[in-house]
Amino acid sequence: MVDMTARIDKVRAFNRFYTKHVGALNENLLNSEFTLTEMRILYELHAQKSVSAAQLSKELGLNAAYLSRILKKFKSGGLIKSVRSPDDARKWMLTLTENGETVFAPYTDASRREVAAVMDVLTEQEQYRLLTAMETITRIIGPEPEVKQPYVIRDHRPGDISWVVHRHGRLYFEEYGFDDTFESEVANIAQEFLENYSARTEHFWIAERNGIILGSVCLVNVDINTAQLRLLYVEPEARGDGVGKALVAECVNFARAADYSNLILWTQSQLKPAIKIYENAGFHLTDEHPHRGYGSGSLTTQMWQLIL
Repeated sequence: MVDMTARIDKVRAFNRFYTKHVGALNENLLNSEFTLTEMRILYELHAQKSVSAAQLSKELGLNAAYLSRILKKFKSGGLIKSVRSPDDARKWMLTLTENGETVFAPYTDASRREVAAVMDVLTEQEQYRLLTAMETITRIIGPEPEVKQPYVIRDHRPGDISWVVHRHGRLYFEEYGFDDTFESEVANIAQEFLENYSARTEHFWIAERNGIILGSVCLVNVDINTAQLRLLYVEPEARGDGVGKALVAECVNFARAADYSNLILWTQSQLKPAIKIYENAGFHLTDEHPHRGYGSGSLTTQMWQLIL
């Protein structure tokens, strides 16, 4: 039976920890003359440039009368002004004055310095884990973002490939029940790539958004005419964004530029999303056979080929 009381207490404990960590219990934030609520309002006005009082009240969960008193204080201090909306002359929008931007600027810098002080004592891996956890919390309990930030496809860097091995092991266990024999096989593929990497005939790509790895793929040499696509994976939060398609396209384009005539890959038949990407890229199924492995019972291994 689920102990919801214990779960609720854990959430409350985390809230207390994080509130204390960011200094939100201080009467004034960042040693400023403003309270936490006032600073939050100024931040929204700075970030959004132009926003209505009704929007602020809704987005920040503030009582309209309470918000009105704060806005009146800001106006009398010359920090904000009201302007007519360019889209609807009946609506009045709030915006920071030039003086308001000047007053707020030091606190933006101070906030960045405080965050930097926290990040500087963490390793690269710890920073990645922290950012991933924050993104996960936001995705699960926050509103769906209207527009996702663009991702980039880049070359691999030191540390990337070991992370890819880790994520393969974790994701394929969680989603398909593959045991550590699969992770061992992925680790062997990664080790072979690193030991025999030839930039002219092989490559490894990383998909990334805001410093967070979203997926990977690599191309390795088989013989003078044939290359093999390996280690394609996409993080759950990036699926549907075209990341897998973009990674496979990098492989295909590189293989053509390197004068390969064939591009092959092997996969398991239950990996339907990946197979759809391969089919759309022009790959054709050339062989399949039963395979017992990875601790998940009977599988069907498939070989696919693209004539370049």
